[in-house]
Amino acid sequence: MTPAARARTALAALLTALVLALLPALPATAAPAAAPAADPAAPAVAVSRNQAPKGGEITVSGTGWKAGALLMVLLCGQGTPEKGVIGGTNSCANTDGRAATVDARGAFSVRLPVAAPPRPCPCVVHVSGVTGTQDVVDAALTVAGHPTAPLPDAAGDGRLAVLTAARLDGSGGILTWFGAPPSRTLVLTVGNLGTAPVRDPVFLVGTARGVLAPRDEEHQWRGTIKPGQKAQIELDVELAAGAHGDYRVSVSYGGKLLAEQPWTVGRPWGVVLFWVLLAVVVPTALFRIGMVLVDRAGGRNRHSVPVPVPADADGPGTTAVLPWFLPDSAPSENSPTTKGHS
Repeated sequence: MTPAARARTALAALLTALVLALLPALPATAAPAAAPAADPAAPAVAVSRNQAPKGGEITVSGTGWKAGALLMVLLCGQGTPEKGVIGGTNSCANTDGRAATVDARGAFSVRLPVAAPPRPCPCVVHVSGVTGTQDVVDAALTVAGHPTAPLPDAAGDGRLAVLTAARLDGSGGILTWFGAPPSRTLVLTVGNLGTAPVRDPVFLVGTARGVLAPRDEEHQWRGTIKPGQKAQIELDVELAAGAHGDYRVSVSYGGKLLAEQPWTVGRPWGVVLFWVLLAVVVPTALFRIGMVLVDRAGGRNRHSVPVPVPADADGPGTTAVLPWFLPDSAPSENSPTTKGHS
């Protein structure tokens, strides 16, 4: 073999070895681009029937929810899947709502009675997270026989959004230290990002402790927020008497969560001090009263003891007779007596 042929053979062997060395690395570098990570599915809700009569029952199911989350399922009027529920839970049949727990696969299923909501249709099945998630999803449902009316602000869309972080103003006083209901003012600035004015909006303010379901109250703010304008909203928040611990205050509008603020309430130590003092003062007072009664009973016993009479000196067994006069009025030795005058 000529030197040129040997050189060509060596070069071919070198190129073959280089290609074989690079082949295992090519799939590894190309794999991330070929199989990107899939995003988790968004929460979804489906109903067994699109139309149901009043007094009937439907099955509400969902997928893509956080495992272990507690959900509230309601039938509401004046709502659409796109705009949500106008007026919050004030438009829902709250007494006929159902709670559902999401399983390990992120799914749930619950049977919901078709009760007449307090507002006219269009109606939706409103599913909102109570614990573990804050997602809200609405599914359309036609309630046969229930009145229907156009949605407010049908000519436009008024949407409120929080522009600044919410805060809790106020502090506890001496009455709170003794168990009075703690109260604060939730302050937030909202803006109208829609194309229609929002008049007298109704906000849903909820207070919750730990994993317990929030206690919601509706607060109506008087005023009009025009498109593109902002306003400062102040809502009063009050807890039950004697409340203490870590609480969570949330505010929603139109079924959408606007803001959430933690609130740590101190223990009412004045109540504890009151019971401690009561436990000390009452036994002490009872002891003093008992001692007074014992002293009085002992005094009466001392006054009722009979006076001992000495025995007669003339002889044993005879008893002396006491004089008819008192010891203080007895006659002295120098005083005249009847016997002396005789």
